[in-house]
Amino acid sequence: MKQLCVFILVLMLTSCEYFNVKKISSEAILEEELQTFNWNDVDEYPTFSFCDSVATKEEKKQCFESRLTNKVFNFLQQQDIVVTQDVNDTINLKFRVSEKGELTLLDFEVDSLTIEEIPNIKILIQQSLDCLPMVFPAIKRSQHVKTEFELPIIINVK
Repeated sequence: MKQLCVFILVLMLTSCEYFNVKKISSEAILEEELQTFNWNDVDEYPTFSFCDSVATKEEKKQCFESRLTNKVFNFLQQQDIVVTQDVNDTINLKFRVSEKGELTLLDFEVDSLTIEEIPNIKILIQQSLDCLPMVFPAIKRSQHVKTEFELPIIINVK
C-alpha cells in the first residue's frame, strides 16, 4: 500500500506540468500576427464605383488603372496644347490613395523636352486628378489602408 501511495504522489507531481498554461501577452500575439502579414498586397485594390461590378481582385485593379488612365488622357485631350515640335513621351506618375480615398500625386517623371514644350503639364495632370470621381480606398483585413502605385501616361502631341 505504501508503494501505491508513493506512486500516486509521484504521478500527481509530474502530471501537474500538463496543466501549466503558457501565458502570452497580447503584444506578443500582435507581434506574431504582424510577422505573418504580406504588407505588399491588399485584399482589395482602390476602386471607382464603376468597377464594383467586376468580379476578381485582378480585374478590379485593371479596371481602376484603366479608368484612371482614361480620365487623365481624356482631360489632356480636351486641352489646347500647342507645341513647336512633336512630343512623344511616357510620363510616369506615382500616386497614393489614402485610407479616406484621397488621391495624391507623389512623383512625376517626365522628359525635359516634354516640360520644355508643355511647361504646365504637371498642372494639367493635377487638374485631371481633381476631376476624378470618388475613389474607394484599398482594403486589407477589413480595414481601409493607404496604397501607392505607379501609372504610365503616354503623351503624343503633334
